[in-house]
Amino acid sequence: MANIYFSDWFGLPSARVEEYGAFDISLVNDLPLFVDSFLLFNSEDPEYQALHKEIIQYMRFLKGVSLDGPIPQPLVDAWFTFPEVKQNWLGFSHQGNDGHGLGKDFARALNKNLKDIFKDFGEETVTRSSHLEKLCLIREGVGRDNISDFATNLIKKFLLDYTQEFAQTHLAKHQRRRVPVRKVKFNYGTRSWVTETFDLPFVDGDFVLLTPKNMLTKDEAWINRLDLLDKLPDIADALPDAVLRAQVNDYLFKVMPDDPKTTKKEKRDAASRVAGKFPEVLDYYIREREDSGDRATSIAEARVHEVETRFVFQVRHLVAQFLDPCGFYRTRGNTYDEAQERLNFLKDIIENKGGHKIFYMDGQPIERESDLHILYRLTWHATPSDVSREVNDGRGPADFKVSRGAADKTIVEFKLAKNPQLERNLAKQVEIYEKASDATHPSLKAIIYFSHSEYERVLQILKRLKLEGNRNIFLIDASNDNKPSGSKA
Repeated sequence: MANIYFSDWFGLPSARVEEYGAFDISLVNDLPLFVDSFLLFNSEDPEYQALHKEIIQYMRFLKGVSLDGPIPQPLVDAWFTFPEVKQNWLGFSHQGNDGHGLGKDFARALNKNLKDIFKDFGEETVTRSSHLEKLCLIREGVGRDNISDFATNLIKKFLLDYTQEFAQTHLAKHQRRRVPVRKVKFNYGTRSWVTETFDLPFVDGDFVLLTPKNMLTKDEAWINRLDLLDKLPDIADALPDAVLRAQVNDYLFKVMPDDPKTTKKEKRDAASRVAGKFPEVLDYYIREREDSGDRATSIAEARVHEVETRFVFQVRHLVAQFLDPCGFYRTRGNTYDEAQERLNFLKDIIENKGGHKIFYMDGQPIERESDLHILYRLTWHATPSDVSREVNDGRGPADFKVSRGAADKTIVEFKLAKNPQLERNLAKQVEIYEKASDATHPSLKAIIYFSHSEYERVLQILKRLKLEGNRNIFLIDASNDNKPSGSKA
């Protein structure tokens, strides 16, 4: 079995990681999970509750120094900026596990918001606690990915201790290394971050962090902006303060289009303006989420299980049962030959050998191209080529660039047939990517379809573009109603 997941790299049964309560992360590409600090707040575990209090304590410190007046730039860098904790291999990274971290733009936005919109942070009277997620409810430079990165940084010492304990118990000495880690714990006396040394799993020149599954979720935190915007009219009607209720509803009436054809986006835009003008409503929304917090854990568990099934269990099965035995990882030639041969392998496995099942969850086909790209990237773990996902060389991002130095580059586009921009992509985008990235070979386009109607749509597009029979376009049939039975697959 090729090395994709933590347990593979360190020669452990995957059950060992499962028994410890950690997620068996991929060391090939980030997976779409992140720490939801509400799960810490809502947990019955005193250690998790203490972690949430530590997060809020640091936020109160930042609010205090923000209100004190202008902060010298070196201290802004020290207190408000953080590197991405890429070693947990979770989050929103576009390739591998290298993200952007929390830099100067985040620092400026957070400093401004704590002086202005959120100056009451830590002193709320409506909610049972303060919540870090409040900072992303009004989009002023602080988004959900920032919040997840921030939460992970603020509980980094816990994650380091948690991983060190696993490593010292289950890993050999040659699999570990003592590593100094910056910004582990904040000393409120000296108002500075402390560096500490830990004995951690080490691979490919860096340490690895494990994360407990029961503090993770997928897509959206329990407290999130889109949920707020959708519920804002109902929240406005239920405000206990009669004066505030009248003001919010009056403003909502002015900005909300009174038209049955009003789109969801228009309604959300109007709700966003209301939340910006009356930030008090945020606390009433958060209190509603606190009161329904018993559902947060079960929903997060289901979302984590979905990621585990799709990106761990199903990929493992695909690799072990099909890709390894068929020679998928023994391809040779330049990047174009390698990418083309791998696409041919995948097409055969998906269409004829039961590999299509990787694209289904509870009988439903994959819906997002971002998930499709992760699945595809995980199958490329064993290659001499550099495989970059969502590269942007100046004229927009391409799905993948497969390269072996400047003289050997191939662009691979991997799309869903239902993508409304498919025709535009086939007509223009890939050629633009080739020029922008100095690709040395023709681009390859793989299009996955899940029904006959999607197949017909693709054929019509190819006919209009005069691309029928193009050897660089791969149509992959992932429908589940025309495949061999499980006994034959």
